[in-house]
Amino acid sequence: MVQRQFPKPAEIAELLRLKPPELDAKKRRLAAALTIHDLRAIAQRRTPRAAFDYTDGAAEEEISIARARQAFLDIEFHPSILRGAGDVDTTCEIFGGPSALPFGIAPTGFTRLMQTDGEVAGAAAAGTAGIPFCLSTLGTTSIEDVKAANPVGRNWFQLYVMRDREISDGLARRAAAAGFDTLLFTVDTPVAGARLRDKRNGFSIPPELTLRTVASAIPHPRWWIDFLTTPKLEFASLTSTGGTVGELVDAAMDPTISFEDLHAIRSFWPGKFVVKGVQTLEDAKKLADLGVTGIVLSNHGGRQLDRAPVPFHLLPEVAREVGKDLEIAIDTGIMSGADIVASVALGAKFVLVGRAYLYGLMAGGRAGVDRAIAILRDQTERTMKLLGVAELAELTPSHVTQLARTRPLRTPPVDR
Repeated sequence: MVQRQFPKPAEIAELLRLKPPELDAKKRRLAAALTIHDLRAIAQRRTPRAAFDYTDGAAEEEISIARARQAFLDIEFHPSILRGAGDVDTTCEIFGGPSALPFGIAPTGFTRLMQTDGEVAGAAAAGTAGIPFCLSTLGTTSIEDVKAANPVGRNWFQLYVMRDREISDGLARRAAAAGFDTLLFTVDTPVAGARLRDKRNGFSIPPELTLRTVASAIPHPRWWIDFLTTPKLEFASLTSTGGTVGELVDAAMDPTISFEDLHAIRSFWPGKFVVKGVQTLEDAKKLADLGVTGIVLSNHGGRQLDRAPVPFHLLPEVAREVGKDLEIAIDTGIMSGADIVASVALGAKFVLVGRAYLYGLMAGGRAGVDRAIAILRDQTERTMKLLGVAELAELTPSHVTQLARTRPLRTPPVDR
């Protein structure tokens, strides 16, 4: 039998050592967030429904984003043993420059609607973390103000081709003049996808003060105070606003976009030229033949064509076929450092995170973005250590198996 004794006061004192309470509510809630899903839950509590749903939602029945996230869940890692688990090197070279981590912040539209710090918070946090920040054509902070927020870090610009080509050309030239080093020429948005959450919420820029939005304001007074006491929300790179998101996108985008537009923009862009929105191997091969810097495998976060190909499913084949000819990045569905590591292992040079960063922004402004980056960094480093790799170059397809949940009944024809 175990011998019992009266507890010693010193031993009790050790057990009763209390952690000093954190009096700052923002620091307390962000510290409690251990995953991006935790940040999402905080964001949902603190943000009016229309703004949160714009970030969280996708097109039609939201099948594409669900499949993309499921694809990352449906993997199996294969760790190597007895390789040591000391410090890991997460630095990489992407599109002609360095990044401290294998991920950067994706372009997102209407960002100041989610939280008034908007792109300034994202750009500043990216600069501090040593990762690239990408500004959207539909951003709510100007090209020049993003440069001011991230003066020495890497800034990229995502370009839509508009009906008025002079606007598109002018934006690209402004970004070049401001020192943005990479252009993401976006090809998956000839028209707006049907984002049904936005339609049901009556989402518009600026928000409509209907009875429903007034009711939504009651549980979120801080958001509305910030919104009403900060500069007017507008598209910093465009001259007109008003209407639903879909109407604005349809007015700005041109469904006749073609390879001629790609050549036209590329002819005067001085930096790295990347095509974002590639969704087939055939198109990846065409772009490799054209000699672009790189591509982003993306279905626009599931926000355009619902049931579009899952980028993570495309990645291994595209990497095998064209990975030696151009650099491959990927987005859509990334919610953890494990997702990032799996993407690199299967051939991606880089990963772009959109919603994950926005959840942090809504949860706590600039500090929330810092927290999102920290979560992804820690998860990336820990996953690498558990796999037994010391640097990103050691990751190979042998480290990951994509488990098959669904299989195509037939292979689609190549000839289009």
